[in-house]
Order: sequence, then structure tokens, then C-alpha cells
Amino acid sequence: MFPYEGHLRLLRAQHAYSPSEVKKILHLATLNELEVVPLVQTFGHMEFVLKHEALAHLREVAFFPNALNPHKAESLALVRAMVDQVMELHPGSRWLHVGCDEVYYLGEGEASRQWLQQEQNTKAKLCLSHMKAVASHVLARHPATTPLVWDDMLRDIPEDQLSASGVPQLVEPMLWDYAADLDVHAKAVLMEKYRKCGFRWLWAASAFKGATGVSQALTPIEHHLRNHMQWLQVADCGPADALQGIVLTGWQRYDHFSVLCELLPVGIPSLAVCLQSLLQGGFAEDVKTRVENFLGIPSLEITGFSSEGAASFPGSDILALVTQVGLHLRGSVDEMLHTDRYVTGWFSPYHRRRKFIHPVMIQHIQPQALSLLARWSALAGQLEAALCRVFYPDAVEEWLEENVQPSLRRLQQLLQDLGEAAGPRPPLASLGLDTGQNP
Repeated sequence: MFPYEGHLRLLRAQHAYSPSEVKKILHLATLNELEVVPLVQTFGHMEFVLKHEALAHLREVAFFPNALNPHKAESLALVRAMVDQVMELHPGSRWLHVGCDEVYYLGEGEASRQWLQQEQNTKAKLCLSHMKAVASHVLARHPATTPLVWDDMLRDIPEDQLSASGVPQLVEPMLWDYAADLDVHAKAVLMEKYRKCGFRWLWAASAFKGATGVSQALTPIEHHLRNHMQWLQVADCGPADALQGIVLTGWQRYDHFSVLCELLPVGIPSLAVCLQSLLQGGFAEDVKTRVENFLGIPSLEITGFSSEGAASFPGSDILALVTQVGLHLRGSVDEMLHTDRYVTGWFSPYHRRRKFIHPVMIQHIQPQALSLLARWSALAGQLEAALCRVFYPDAVEEWLEENVQPSLRRLQQLLQDLGEAAGPRPPLASLGLDTGQNP
């Protein structure tokens, strides 16, 4: 979504923000006492960059566009250019997140294999070297900006190697874990390790949506609430100043190539619950009431998904419609196709392939299928209109295609098969069916 320019223009999304829109977003953030921290992927999760044929030669391995080859000078030049363009539109930013998580297949490219054959060279050293180069560039060009990195590539590196690398003096790591049952003790031990290595400030990273299913449509609030309660326990295990803060991540995709997971309006109640629980130090009835009042929700469901009641926060109409789809659309179609006695008994897949049905059964099946299709088509129309007020057309098209259209097409196909079966029929014997007559 960033408006990259010049030789980086090919990285722009179809509906990328304009520079003026970025400035407007930053201005609105300031008015609302929010501080924007830009993030630039510089090592892993580089799919949006390395998917392009013009840049594919910078992949660590050819079949995996997520990881950057750290050996090529062109790779670092690319990352530097991306960082500089982003920072130009974010002057005065106190932090810049440079990613560096999930650098899968690192060390498996040909250049890396040759490099690793040399004595003293390791994957850890390769990883730290690239992190250091990126962070050094950020600090050289923007001395008042501190680089942030995800911590997963650092976790298994021995303390002495981390300390000697110089990386702890350049970046602040974010310890991420999105599990509802994260290991509190293990996180406390990891924090202590990082502090011993020289990292002055540490961050935690949780999730208020995403992280529970690549195609998840509804946000399981209880899972995310438990995740934040665990992080509060982690914070209590260390010194009061051990954590600089906590970042509540909200995923929209698992990676650049995956489908959409929960939309932002759907995750707003979870975000409110998690934020308030962090601020209040826990979740109780008074916190629940506070969230309900903030969002205008009559009764907030924590342990499951509820389609009852209305809310008044911006985007709540999308939440209500998506909840209807997520809880009932596929199930209602499955019920008709797989449990309705007339469909399963007189218009089974066997009958449908042969376009054969008892004429009376059409009167039992067709009205019900038409009614179900009309009801869900109307709701789909409402949802599309609501989504179009918030999202770009490509996102609307994708979400409906993934979550709504498959079920509607199943009903449409049923009705089409009914229409064809109701037409002139071939003799029963030609269908391979018993005529009920003696030879």
C-alpha cells in the first residue's frame, strides 16, 4: 500500500496510498494522539517484492519468494532504497520496524552454501550480519529512529554470538507469540537471555485477530484474550522496565499469497477487549461492560460467536453480516443438500448426473431452494454494499468469492439441475434405471 517511486514503483499495490494520503493518515493519527511506526520487510516476508520477475534473482532460493539473498550487494541496495522512501514520508518517526522474521530457507541458496563451507561461518552469523547491515543503514541515515525486529530468528542463537554481533546495540527485538497457552516461563527465560546479550529494550507482540486460521472469517475473542492474559503474566515475571511495550498485531493475511483472514471490522470487539484487559490488568465483568459501552454492543460474546443484537461502532454492520455468513450460510446449504429427505432421496448426485427426478419432487425441492438462494443473495448484496464503503473493490471481490459465492453457486447448480431434469426426459432404460417392468 506504500506509494513507492522510481525504480521501486513496481512494488506498489493496485490501490496504493498516494503520498498526500499517507500524510493525511499521519496527521489524523497525531490529532488522535496516535504514533505511527512504519514497517518495512527487509529479509523475510519479501513476497510482495521478490514475486516480480525483475527482482526474482534476489531470492535466497528460486522457488521461495519470501526470503532475500543476503549475499548480493543489490539485495542490500534494494532494502536501503525501500527504507529511505518510507522514512521520507515518515519524518521524525521514533521507530522503524524492519521485520526480519521467518527467513525460511536461509542458508540453502547456492551462494549461502558456498559461504557456509568456510570455517567459522554459520546461519546465525549470516542472519545477524544482514540485520546489522540494515539497522546500521537506518541509524546512519536517521539517527533519531530506532530499528525494531521480530525476535524469532534470534531465539536459538547462543548468547555469546548475539553479544559479539553488535546487533543488540542497534535494534530492539519484539518477542512474538500468539498462542492462547504460550509458555510464560520460557518467555521470561528468553527475555533474560536477551537482556544479558545487551538488548536494552524489549517488546512483546500479541495478536487481536489473525493467527487462528489462514481462512478464518470470525474472530475467536476468547483465544486472543487468553493470549494477552499470558503476556501480562510474562510482564510480571521480569523487572518493571523489562518491556518497552506490547504490540497488538492484527493480521489480514498469513503471507502475500494467502487468502484474507478476518476483516478489521470483524476484529474490532477483540481489539477492544484485549486493549482494555491490558490497561486494567485483567478481564472481569467491569471490563466487559466498559467494552460493551464503548462499542454499543448490548451483550458481548467472549467464548463463542454471536449474531444476536446490534452494535454502533463504525463497521459494526459488516461484523453483523459477516457473522450471519460465517455461522449460517454454508450450514444452511449443507443442510438442504445433504439432509433434506427430498433432495437426498429423490435428487441425489446419481439422479442429478442423469437429469432424472420424480415430477412431484420438484414441487418439494424447488421452492425451498429458490427461497434459500433469494435470502442469501439479498444478504450478500447488503454485505457487498457495506464492504464497498470500507474496502477497495479487489478486497471485496476476493472476500465474497472465498466466503459467499461457493455456497450460492451450489444452490444455483441445484436449481439448474432441477430445471434440466424437469425437461423432456430420455427413456428410463437408457439411464440404466430399473423400469419396474418384467422382461
